[in-house]
Amino acid sequence: MKKLYFILFIFLALPIISLGQSSASASFVASVTIIEPIEIRNNANMNFARIDAQGGGSVILNPDNTRSVIGNVKLEKSARVSAAVFEVKGQNGYTYDISIPPGEYVMVNGSKRIILKDFKLSSNSNSFHEDSQIIRMGATIDVEANQKSGRYITPAPLEVTVSYN
Repeated sequence: MKKLYFILFIFLALPIISLGQSSASASFVASVTIIEPIEIRNNANMNFARIDAQGGGSVILNPDNTRSVIGNVKLEKSARVSAAVFEVKGQNGYTYDISIPPGEYVMVNGSKRIILKDFKLSSNSNSFHEDSQIIRMGATIDVEANQKSGRYITPAPLEVTVSYN
């Protein structure tokens, strides 16, 4: 009889044991924060201004609109020199990378060429502490001795790209 009660107890207890928790749930809330899109605008084009090629050499245009010479090139003192100037806008507190043209490019005047290279930025601070930041970019040109006179220009615009880190 004890066996019978024991077996009956097991059959009656099984449904109680199986009534334990077999699933659980939790809830959550989704959110997103939209940041200000990063953008860059050209405020001024690069202009090495007027030079006299004479014996040739290099002209370095610094981001602060100053020029220096390596070699026998002469600079016109009253020329309107301008580094390229960009305004970068973005989310306050964010950092960004700026990609400048790598390598060498040509500026042309008909079939004559001048090499444009060694781009240099005014600022290594690539973080927004305000809504926008001004960046200036200089470069170097190589001028041949007795370079043909006239205006030299890049055949196509050069690209500067900014992106958030």
